[in-house]
Amino acid sequence: MSAKEFTNKRKLAFLESLPSISLESGEIVERCKFNFSFFDCTQPHGQDFQDWSHNELIKLMDKLKNYSGSSLEYWRHQRVGRGGLKVFEIYGDFPKKSNFIHPKHVPHDVSWARFRLENLVRLVGFIVPKGFNCAETIDLPQPFDSNTFYVVFLDRDHKFYVTEEP
Repeated sequence: MSAKEFTNKRKLAFLESLPSISLESGEIVERCKFNFSFFDCTQPHGQDFQDWSHNELIKLMDKLKNYSGSSLEYWRHQRVGRGGLKVFEIYGDFPKKSNFIHPKHVPHDVSWARFRLENLVRLVGFIVPKGFNCAETIDLPQPFDSNTFYVVFLDRDHKFYVTEEP
């Protein structure tokens, strides 16, 4: 009998159905994450999800899905549009020229940033700066994740950083 006659087709089909990625690869850490726990829809120039059309929300979700496949650092180096604007820009401090105000519920020592979604549309929020450490008296159960983008504003009309070219 040949070896081919002894193959177990069900076993092979089962093994083929198993995921080929595991946590051991560390790949999951490289993928950026989006957190909406600091979302603020109370400011006059920002919007809530209900203010956006169904198509705008679908575009947003498609972009989030796409962005979450790579790291924030990767997106910081990607450019789009005629002017070659960065997809993801880190501003650092809250802009001095903004139609928004720094919400009281957002920590003062974060790095403000934005994703350019299309023409004038921006997703505005912040990241925890790389290497940020709490006071020595605070014992965190986990280190800060500098690959998480905390969404604060939906900015349909480019009003967050008014000095930036659209």
